[in-house]
Amino acid sequence: MEVFISVLSLIAGLGVLMIGMKMLSDGLERSAGKGMRKMFGKISDNRFAGIGVGAVATVLVNSSAATTVMVIGFVNAGLMTLFQATSIIMGANIGTTLTGVIIALSGFDIGAYMAILAFIGVAMMMFSKHDTAKKIGSAIAGLGLMFVGLSFMSGALKDSEVLSGALQDLFAAVDFPLLLIFIGLVCTALFQSSTAMTALVVTMAAPIMINGVPGAPIIPMQSALFIILGTNIGTCITAIIASFGASTNAKRTAIIHLLFNAIGTIVFTTVIWIFRDGVVWLFSRMTSSTQMQVALFHVFFNVITTLMLVPFIKPLTKLATALVKEKRGGDDEAPHMYFIDERFLQTPPIAVAQVKREVDHMAAMAKTNLKRAMIAVFTQDLVDREKVEKDEHRINFINKGVAKYLIKLSSLALVRSDEKFVGSLHHVVSDIERIADHAENFMEVATAMRENDCKFTQEALDELEDMYDKVTAMFDEAMYIFENNAVDRLNGFAAREEEVDMTKRLLGNNHIARLNAGGCSVESGTYFYSIISALERIADHLTNIAFSIKSPSGSQREAMEKISDEQKRRTHERKHSGKSLLAEHGDASDQTNKGEVDDLRSGQH
Repeated sequence: MEVFISVLSLIAGLGVLMIGMKMLSDGLERSAGKGMRKMFGKISDNRFAGIGVGAVATVLVNSSAATTVMVIGFVNAGLMTLFQATSIIMGANIGTTLTGVIIALSGFDIGAYMAILAFIGVAMMMFSKHDTAKKIGSAIAGLGLMFVGLSFMSGALKDSEVLSGALQDLFAAVDFPLLLIFIGLVCTALFQSSTAMTALVVTMAAPIMINGVPGAPIIPMQSALFIILGTNIGTCITAIIASFGASTNAKRTAIIHLLFNAIGTIVFTTVIWIFRDGVVWLFSRMTSSTQMQVALFHVFFNVITTLMLVPFIKPLTKLATALVKEKRGGDDEAPHMYFIDERFLQTPPIAVAQVKREVDHMAAMAKTNLKRAMIAVFTQDLVDREKVEKDEHRINFINKGVAKYLIKLSSLALVRSDEKFVGSLHHVVSDIERIADHAENFMEVATAMRENDCKFTQEALDELEDMYDKVTAMFDEAMYIFENNAVDRLNGFAAREEEVDMTKRLLGNNHIARLNAGGCSVESGTYFYSIISALERIADHLTNIAFSIKSPSGSQREAMEKISDEQKRRTHERKHSGKSLLAEHGDASDQTNKGEVDDLRSGQH
């Protein structure tokens, strides 16, 4: 029963540790979401910058596997080259070592004090009114829970001499390096986290207290070295699984991750196998804590492997290209998502940024289709008809894909601003899709007019071109407002929309006048009125897109009311602040000249 309870405590401690890791990464992600977006938005071919990005990103998401999966998503979407991905993966391997060092602090006397962070973080989450403070509180609580979990794990081993003794005998018997590497590999693959396995090894590397006297650790340092090497290969399993069903380059990225860790493991295994006692002695000189020795070895392995392979990034990518051949007979023209990927959902701030890029691209496709269709109307040249149909099919595909992606994204832990933004995107993609439908309708009008030998007068063509130019200008302005959250330009945009409405009424009246004067046929007049009505509706959809930054439904009225309320609130706060300042100085007037207070009230102080 004692052994059973100790095993349960060990498993419970590991569970608490992993929950703490999750809370820590979620809190850091939500706090640094904008920073992560900017960081990944500035990816370059500078290998050292890539290593830095990978290291920082891994610290924020608290998992090298998560960073690698995210990189596979970027490569799969065609947003990152294999060269760029390789340097980021190298950085990710370095970044993940920080958690091991933090965990090793439990071997010192500060472990119990660090656990109090769980209470401090929860208190911040419960009582703070500021969203940023709550995010930071979540990260602090997660860090504290990690030490609570470690305390559970170490306590379970200390409380059962039978369990600890059996484990000591097991690892004394299992002393063959390749078998130890295999144990680390398999356990890491099962946990889907090298950090969790490292935490377990670090905990078992601590000396067991027997009757108050420190004894031998469960896992001696000479065995822990090889298990840590195995964890570095085991963590690649997550990336390999994530690459299933992805593009060829995405599969190559997973292979590069495996090659990096495998090459490093082979080199280190050879050296340590030959000079095992010397390596153990070297780390014992650095610190007396065996737990910190294990953590430092993890750091040394990844830093030295990175320094060793940085000059060979291009050969690594060539080797991965040779190992994973390009698929033959693929249809590159098939509809697909350009920027979003299921793998990004592991990192919500990145997923939000990518879905915005997908929507921007969808809008650009719709605008291009609208231009092609209107040129066909003006010239009755149907050369782009097939392109319009293909892109309309792609836009419909993206519309459905984004809608499904937004539903999944909405269920994740998002910051308040991202939550509102994701909510508004449902309407935005619908408006873009409807604009694309109008473009397809215009192409059908052009086709019908050509088949029926029906033409517009030059005056009608000039009027249509003028209205189309106004709508195109609205398109550019709407997307600028949407992409840059330009609230200050909404009033001007509303005036543009009213101008298009007036233009439609004016062109309708001119059309009736031409009909009465016999200047155009009834049939061409029908097409004319259909086009100007559709252009007005496109302007309405663009208005919805622009005003979506203040109203999830794109309601112009709701958005303007919100802007007005915010302006009133800011004005009230300024007045209140001014009164508080006046009162503060007024309270001091007993000790100052009354003329100074009068100057203050007149704004001259």
